[in-house]
Amino acid sequence: MSRLAVLGGDPACTTSFPRWPQWGAREEERLKEALESGYWGLDSVLIREWEERFARLQGARFAASVANGTISLSLALRARGIGRGDEVIVPSYTFMATAAAVLWIQAIPVFADIDPGTFNLDPASIRVNLTPRTRAIIPVHIGGCPCDMDSMVEIAREHNLALIEDAAQAHGAMWNGKGIGAIGDIGSFSFQSSKNLPAGEGGMLVTDSREFWEIFTSLKNCGRVPGGAEYEHHTLGTNARMSAFAAAVLLAQAERFEEQFQQRERNWAYLKSALADVPGIALQERDARVDCHALHLLIFRYEPEGFRGLSREEFMRALSGEGVPCRAGYRPLHQERGFLEDSRNFLAGLALPDYASLSLPVTEKVCSETSVWVRQNALLGDTTRHVEEIAQAIRKISRFSGELAKGTAASV
Repeated sequence: MSRLAVLGGDPACTTSFPRWPQWGAREEERLKEALESGYWGLDSVLIREWEERFARLQGARFAASVANGTISLSLALRARGIGRGDEVIVPSYTFMATAAAVLWIQAIPVFADIDPGTFNLDPASIRVNLTPRTRAIIPVHIGGCPCDMDSMVEIAREHNLALIEDAAQAHGAMWNGKGIGAIGDIGSFSFQSSKNLPAGEGGMLVTDSREFWEIFTSLKNCGRVPGGAEYEHHTLGTNARMSAFAAAVLLAQAERFEEQFQQRERNWAYLKSALADVPGIALQERDARVDCHALHLLIFRYEPEGFRGLSREEFMRALSGEGVPCRAGYRPLHQERGFLEDSRNFLAGLALPDYASLSLPVTEKVCSETSVWVRQNALLGDTTRHVEEIAQAIRKISRFSGELAKGTAASV
C-alpha cells in the first residue's frame, strides 16, 4: 500500500466513476416522439404515461407531474390546507426547499433534530416540538433512506396533522412493504439532474387520495378544474406543469432504473462488508423495516477518534486525493443567513421561533463533524474495481491517519 496521495503517493482509485446523468438512444427516441407529437406540454400523452408509470413505481393511486421538486412541496401544503401562521415541523438537516416551501405559504417552519445513525427526523424530537399551532410534519428521506414512517404516521394520527413526505431523493424506496411517498398524505419527488431519475428539472406529487390529487392538479394548472373548461378557474393556482420533453427523458430513464437500483444496492452491501472492521467509519444506518433504500447518496458517519483525531476536513481532503470526490453535505438550515433573513420577511407580524439561538445538537454535530457524502454514481461502477478502490482508499487513510494528523498539527 503506497503512501497517501496527499503525501506524495499514488491514488487508490485508478479510474473515474461512471458519469451522471446517463443517456442513450432511448432518450433520443422518446424526445423525438415528444417533439413530433406536437403536444409539448398540455395534453401530452407522454406526461400522462409518465404519471401512471411513476404512481406504479411508488405504489400510489394517483400522481401529478410538476415543474420541479421544490414547488411540489408548497402545492402539497396548500392541498392540505396549511397556511399563514400554521406550524410545520421539518428537519434542519435538509435542502433549503423543505423549509422554503413552508415560508412561501407563510407558514412557520419548526425545526426538529435528527437521528445520528440514519440522519432522518427523530420522532422523539418531533414530539418535543409539537404545539397547539402544529398542523403538519414533513419528514425528509435523506439520501433515499426511509424515515421511521410508522412513528410519523402514529404522531400525525394522534395530533390530527398533515403528513407530507419529502421524497426528493427516494425514488423506488420502500418502508415496511409500502412505497415511500405513498405512506403519508402526499409524497413529493424531484427529477433534478443529480437525482436517480433525472430530467434536468421536474417533480411529482403522489397520493392515495383523489381529493388531494384534484386539488394539487388544479393548483399546478393555473387553478383549472380537472376535466373542466379551458378558462374555468376555481382557485388561484400557478403554472407548475411539467413539459413533455422532461416526461420523455424520464420514461427512457425508467427503463434502466431497476438495473441501476440493484447495482447500487449490491455495491453498498459490498462496501459495508469491506469497511466493517475500519474504526471510525459507518455507513448510514437502516431500520430493519427498510425494504429498499434508494441510495441517492452514499453517506458515511465519520468519527475522528477512529482516525487518530484527524478532522473530517482533512479526511475528506485525503479521500478526494485518492480519487473519491466527496463533500460534507448540508449545513444546519436554521443557521443559514438566507433562511434567517427571509423568515422574518415572509412571516412579518407573526410570533416566530428564536431560530438564531435554537439548539439541535445532533444536527449540528453531523453537519460540522461527522457526515461525509459521495454521489450515488460511485455505486454504479464495477464492484471489484470501483467499489473496492473506495474501500482501499478509506483503509489507506486509516493506516496513514497518524502521519497525516501529525503533519496537520505541525502546520498549525
